[in-house]
Amino acid sequence: METVLRSASAEVVIGPGRPFCIIGERINPTGRKAFQAELQAGDLSRLETDVAEQVAGGADMLDVNVGDPLADEVGLMGRAIPLVQGLTDLPLVIDSSVIEALEAGLAGYDGKALVNSVTGEDDRLEAILPTVARHGAAVIGLANDDEIRMEPSDRLAIAKKIVSAAGDHGIPPEDVVIDPLAMPIGAEPRAVTAFVETLHLLRDELGVNTTCGASNTSFAMPGRHAIGATFLAVAQSHGLTSAIMDARSPQCVEAVRAADLLLGRDEWGARWIKRYRDRQAAEAAAS
Repeated sequence: METVLRSASAEVVIGPGRPFCIIGERINPTGRKAFQAELQAGDLSRLETDVAEQVAGGADMLDVNVGDPLADEVGLMGRAIPLVQGLTDLPLVIDSSVIEALEAGLAGYDGKALVNSVTGEDDRLEAILPTVARHGAAVIGLANDDEIRMEPSDRLAIAKKIVSAAGDHGIPPEDVVIDPLAMPIGAEPRAVTAFVETLHLLRDELGVNTTCGASNTSFAMPGRHAIGATFLAVAQSHGLTSAIMDARSPQCVEAVRAADLLLGRDEWGARWIKRYRDRQAAEAAAS
């Protein structure tokens, strides 16, 4: 099953036989006080730097989140999407918990976007899925409802509910990307094993593509990039097909691309070799 996303001039395909899809997470005010203040003032100038750094790092798509409780998120999203599309041809993920902000972002998007996200509660499904369907977008479904479920079988049941509800609105299974829930390993020792088991269930019983917020796993732990890189390689080997992650982290990006090579998703190492040569050329030019 393949999920196809598009900008005005580029296409990304997420699928089990495809190279891993890196979704850059940087355009997000969480933990960024300066960016929060800028959003509150209606200033989106920081996006130019955020986009450039993630593209240079190797992102395949970019997540756009401009949510701040003291800012006009709807107006900002309506401005941010065309602004980012003017800076890169990478397809975008429109990320908000506010229905009106999703609508504003989708209305201004040229292509087929990925919406982040919907959960398993009936009211959220009925609020978000019609908007996704109306704009011909794809959607990330979080495998939780009104509580965080630890049992993989419970997560699978919620994922099945989301896929079924999406189908009721005309959204095919290939346009539903399930997030099995990456949780902090420092707070829950079973976080990664439950995640991996959920991946297996999703692959075997639904066949849908998957994603996660990869940085959640290492939250509050030392050596976050090492943990993140290892988590991504492990999850990729168990079927994870994309992740919302720090595309500016060479350690994490290299782990993903090396796993592509080792898992047979980079034939003859063409992408790996090109990336290595491009980096060498950049270093030579800089010196």
